[in-house]
Amino acid sequence: MKIYAISDIHGYIDELNAALSYIDLDDENTVLVFLGDYIHGHDSYAVLDRVIELQEKYGFEKIVTLMGNHEEAVDEARSTISEGDDVVREDVDDIPYRKWIHSLRKLYKTEKQIFVHAGIDEEAEDLWEVGTPDFTFFEKYPPETGHFYMDIIAGHTGTETISGNPTFHGVFYDGESHYYIDGSVWKSGVIPVLMYDTDTDRYYEITDKGKKIVTAYSVNE
Repeated sequence: MKIYAISDIHGYIDELNAALSYIDLDDENTVLVFLGDYIHGHDSYAVLDRVIELQEKYGFEKIVTLMGNHEEAVDEARSTISEGDDVVREDVDDIPYRKWIHSLRKLYKTEKQIFVHAGIDEEAEDLWEVGTPDFTFFEKYPPETGHFYMDIIAGHTGTETISGNPTFHGVFYDGESHYYIDGSVWKSGVIPVLMYDTDTDRYYEITDKGKKIVTAYSVNE
């Protein structure tokens, strides 16, 4: 089984399509997890249409969609779907999109991993699922590093911020239990693709150059 993760698309449809081109969704042993923040930045409706199209084609178990803080804001009527977009679309019926946003999951877990938009309450240890407030799932900051008994795959905070390197926009691994994949697409033009291979029990970053094993971030990157 190969589990792919993508996060923080923010309406960048061309960059999303580039990331999707690295993934063989016709492979029955593939799952793709979106970690949220589909909207707010460029063309939100185009991205929502693409993701919904994938779910309708491949099913909700293969195309897993989580809620990010930007979708949470829409769900709570604190924002509109296209707020801040570069592309303005009028006369769009928001109701189907809002229903889809409302249906988004808070997290996705396997025996080994927790996929979530921002993070969890790690101090709750094995009670994290009931001990984590919704706010933390969607908006945890600052991002946590260090050891946890499961691997945590999250977005929300740009890897340039986590690494302290303003030119780094790839997958950040802390060498312990945390993988962060928000590549600040609005700046970098890149949406990182993380893949976990259950056969090798390893994580890979997938790019147009192929795949490489994810190792702990080094200041030399």
